[in-house]
Amino acid sequence: MDTTDRNPSTTLSEDLTLQADQLCTRLAQLNKNLGKVVFGQEGVIEQVLITLLAGGHGLLVGAPGLAKTRLVENLGIVFGLQEKRIQCTPDLMPSDIIGSEVLEEDDDGRRSFRFIQGPVFSQLLMADEINRASPRTQSALLQAMQEHTVTVAGQSHKLPSPFHVLATQNPLEQEGTYPLPEAQLDRFLLEIYVGYPDREAEKQMLLATTGTSEPEAEGILTARELLAAQKLVREIPVGEDVLEGILSLVRNGRPEETEDDFVKQFVAWGPGPRASQALMMASKARCLLQGRLSPSLDDVIALAAPVLRHRIHLDFTARAEGITVSKIIKRLIAPLN
Repeated sequence: MDTTDRNPSTTLSEDLTLQADQLCTRLAQLNKNLGKVVFGQEGVIEQVLITLLAGGHGLLVGAPGLAKTRLVENLGIVFGLQEKRIQCTPDLMPSDIIGSEVLEEDDDGRRSFRFIQGPVFSQLLMADEINRASPRTQSALLQAMQEHTVTVAGQSHKLPSPFHVLATQNPLEQEGTYPLPEAQLDRFLLEIYVGYPDREAEKQMLLATTGTSEPEAEGILTARELLAAQKLVREIPVGEDVLEGILSLVRNGRPEETEDDFVKQFVAWGPGPRASQALMMASKARCLLQGRLSPSLDDVIALAAPVLRHRIHLDFTARAEGITVSKIIKRLIAPLN
């Protein structure tokens, strides 16, 4: 593990350093294992692993057929998580996700209600094409994603631990969709863009998936080990320069606080404190995934786009002049380079 850039005042203890070394070895094996079944999506795999290590939820945005579902299914295998899938449609009801109570009668004629759990009671939940579900159904996931509990008929039911939601969206076809409200978008740690693989990766994918057998992922970690890894991520120290860089980056994205006239002119509202938390946790997870003991400004810069692009909203003037969120984010990270 690389220890050359560590601040002496923010180092891990010897015991935690040993744990981090062991975890990094397992994560490298896990990353390689996923690369054998999902081709040409190394950046996507890294960001999804960061999401899980940081204990968050991810929103995967990409066209159909780019292995988003396959990635989530294999994540369940390599992490040893109980995985369930919801295909979101306009007629999907909240009870189809969280479950419902049914009235039962026993042999003595006594009646009672019994709660039947929905697919949200899993450790890894895939919500496919989440923006096709109605707002009422989308809201059913809000409490689950934030509090890891659901409430039915006044009774709270705790979800399994760990609990992660990986939702997908198709950015091309918007007919019959319901854009996610900002409150729900903010609950996703990262918005992950899934693009097309390059030529060589697509060639490997063709050879591997059109024969008599397909490569399969193998279990590397368990759910308990993932929880331990998430605890270790929280103990990763952060230097003062990284902390100040995160604060400056996020606060400069708010039109009320920035001194950048460009941001003031085109941003309707900027990222809130949850963005700072997400950037901190994601940077910690990324450094551990890459075999380092503490994050650097390079981690902050690399993760600025997936953390901020669903938390910055432009006004009408920006859309009229062709200003994009990506352009705003590039201006925000420029002082950190």
